[in-house]
Amino acid sequence: MIKRSKRYKSSTEKFSSATSLSLEEAVQVLSSFDKAKFDETVELSVSLGVDPKQSSQAVRGTVNLPHGSGKNVRVLVFTQNPEEALSSGADFAGLEDLVQKVKDGWFEFDVALSTTTAMKEVRSVARVLGPRGLMPTPKAGTVTDDLDTAIKAVKAGRVEFKMDKTGAMAVVVGKRSFSNDQLIENTNAALQAVKDSKPEGYKGKFIKSVHVSSTMSPGVALSASLHN
Repeated sequence: MIKRSKRYKSSTEKFSSATSLSLEEAVQVLSSFDKAKFDETVELSVSLGVDPKQSSQAVRGTVNLPHGSGKNVRVLVFTQNPEEALSSGADFAGLEDLVQKVKDGWFEFDVALSTTTAMKEVRSVARVLGPRGLMPTPKAGTVTDDLDTAIKAVKAGRVEFKMDKTGAMAVVVGKRSFSNDQLIENTNAALQAVKDSKPEGYKGKFIKSVHVSSTMSPGVALSASLHN
């Protein structure tokens, strides 16, 4: 049995978990919850109707949050020209040396980018990076030869999302310190990006449910009208 904190229990008393709200109402409820002693991350949690066992129904994508994610993103770039990446704002850059560090269990970064030519070496750590959601892929825009644009986009608030084995996903949309308007705009952008990631030809109900929550709070359900 999960033991809930007094803060969590206090938050649940401020709304009915059975009620679905507009985004504006949900963010207002979220802002009324007791805050933790740190700046909590706010996420959009989405339950999808696709079959996660079907590769043709895999869902992943990226979204450029209008107000950023509020997180200091550590960017690693696999490249044969590390000086270029570092001058564009990358925190770590290299190729054989970084591949070896990853093989040795080093993961002190949040996003990994790669040039197209470097992918030959990067594939050797795919089994390590993949399960952690760190493997560069063209679909996510993390395999690119325009490193300057990619690094700046990630640093500015581009967030990647990916469906898990249960057909669910979580998208970071900001911090509790953000204003309600900032969270609303970021969440709208994230929700639209999820909708746009619907697999081509999928005929069923794509989005089953959507909640917004912070690190230490319960989830607040969004109205079904926002799913379509």
